[in-house]
Amino acid sequence: MVDIFDEVSDDLRTERAVELAKRYGGLLVVACVLVLAGVAGQQAYQNYQSRQDDKAATAFLAITGPIDAASTGLTAAQMQADAASLTNFAASAPEGYRVLAELRAAGLYANAGQAAQAEAVWNTVAADTSADPLLRDLANLLWAQHALGQAPDADVLARLQPLTNEQNAYHGLAQETQALLYLHEGKTDLAKALFSQIASDPGAPDGVRNRADGLLAKLNG
Repeated sequence: MVDIFDEVSDDLRTERAVELAKRYGGLLVVACVLVLAGVAGQQAYQNYQSRQDDKAATAFLAITGPIDAASTGLTAAQMQADAASLTNFAASAPEGYRVLAELRAAGLYANAGQAAQAEAVWNTVAADTSADPLLRDLANLLWAQHALGQAPDADVLARLQPLTNEQNAYHGLAQETQALLYLHEGKTDLAKALFSQIASDPGAPDGVRNRADGLLAKLNG
């Protein structure tokens, strides 16, 4: 009896499947076509993105290659011109290259003595929620380093504070800038304590630790 019921159940399921196929077969075909079209579209988009990235990389290197080759031999006028070229490139570049170009442009503006233009670009990157968090943090750090002694100390400290956390990739550099800010405010004891912390921090870059040691030696005179 169990076998008979199983056979009847199987037959009913088969009949229902045939009825559903007759009723919705057209829709199922359309759905399959849409899925395949979606896969093809995704692949086409990825290929397009890859071509765009390759094109952007070539254009980015065409601008930055001569800059890197010239090293410190660029005049202020040349640096400003290169910064403008990078800014123009960034206006239509894919996200990653756009932010890198903006950061390079800001650095060139700063080296050319155009602090206002540099700070404006760093602020743009720092506020860009679509940018990589590491690059936004870097923009905040660079702004703080260059604004030290120029912008209000409270503003500089506010930018630095989130970066001084030990989990942040730039915490050593941020703490160094914070210690310099304490010196600017005349808070020598706080500066010495922070330099001491930096000097013993294995997570801080070697250059930052060495500078902290040297400044500590001077402060302890």
